[in-house]
Amino acid sequence: MSESSLLAARGVRLPIVQGPMAGADTARLAAAVSQAGGLGMLGCGMRSPSAMREAAAEVRRLTAQPFGINLFVQETPTPAPATVAQALEQLAPLYAQWGLQPSVPARWCEDFGAQFETLLELRPAFASFTFGILDAAQVQRLHTAGCAVIGTATTVQEALAWAEVGADAVCASGLEAGGHRGTFLGDFTAAQVGTLALVPQCVDALAPQGVAVIAAGGIMDGRGMAAAQALGAQAVQMGTAFLACPESGIGPAYRTALARADATQTRITRSFSGRPARGITNAMMARLQPLEHIWPAYPVHNALMGPVRRAAAEADDSGYLALWAGQGVAAARALPAAALVQELAREWQATHRRIAV
Repeated sequence: MSESSLLAARGVRLPIVQGPMAGADTARLAAAVSQAGGLGMLGCGMRSPSAMREAAAEVRRLTAQPFGINLFVQETPTPAPATVAQALEQLAPLYAQWGLQPSVPARWCEDFGAQFETLLELRPAFASFTFGILDAAQVQRLHTAGCAVIGTATTVQEALAWAEVGADAVCASGLEAGGHRGTFLGDFTAAQVGTLALVPQCVDALAPQGVAVIAAGGIMDGRGMAAAQALGAQAVQMGTAFLACPESGIGPAYRTALARADATQTRITRSFSGRPARGITNAMMARLQPLEHIWPAYPVHNALMGPVRRAAAEADDSGYLALWAGQGVAAARALPAAALVQELAREWQATHRRIAV
C-alpha cells in the first residue's frame, strides 16, 4: 500500500488534506487546494443544507478535482431553561458591551439529519466527521453514494470505534491542533494526547484492519508531513497552515493576530462555544475563562455566544473574536493556497531526499 493510497485512489495527487475549519473555510480555498493537488475540504458543520449545496456547487465550478465535506455529528439539544437562563445572566454584561439584548436563539444548531441527507445528495469524494460518530448503516449509505469516510479521533479508542463502523480513514488529531477538539468518548482531559504519541498508536491499531490514518496537529511544513509519514500516517490534515491564505474566510484582525502569535500564545478553552477548542489568547478568553464551569455544552453555549461573535466580527475586533489556531501558528505563511501546496510538496520531497541520503 502506497503512502497516500486512499487519497491517490480517488485522484488526489498529494498527501495533504486542508483542515475543514468551519466558519473560516471558503469554496475558493477548498477549490484552490484541490486544484493544486491536495484535498480541499468544506467545513459544513454550521451550514444549512441550502448553503451546503451552494458551497459544493462553487467548488465544482472552480475545479474538477476531488474535494471533501466535513460535518459535526450531533443531536439538536433540549437544554433546561434554568441552564440557559444562568448562562445568559453571566453573559449579559458582554451583550451590553456590544449593544445587544440577551435572548434565546431561534435554533441551537443545524439539523444533522438534514445535513447528512444533503451530503448523500452532493456525493463528494470524501465525507469527514467530528464531534461524534456515525453508525455502520450511515457509513454504508455514504459508501453506496461513492464517498470515502473519514472519522476524527483524539484517542486510540475513538479510532477503533470508527474502524468498527466501517470508516475508510481516521484523522488522528493531536492536542496541538487548532480549533475544536473532536473528543467523543470518555473524559476530555484524558484525551489530550500529542500528535507524536497518538499517530503511531492509531497506525498500529488500524493498519491490520486496512484503515488509513491521517495525522493532524502542529503540522505546518513538508518536514512535518515527512515526520507524520515516518510514523505511519498516509497523509496529513493541516488547518492552521491554510488559515493565513488569502482564500480563507477570516478578517484582517484575525490575520494580524495570526501573524503576531507564537507557539506559547494558544490555549484550550470552552468559553467561546462550550466545547474545548484551541485558539490564540485574547481579552474574551481571559474574561470568560474563570466562568468555564458554568457554560452549557456545545452547541448551546455556541449559539448563545453567536451574537457577540458576530458583533466582534463586524467590528473586526481581535480581542473578542474566536481566534482558532494550533500550536504551529508562528509558522503560518500568508501564501495563496496553490502556492502553499506547491511549497509544502517541495519541502516534503526535499525532506524525503535528505532522509534517503
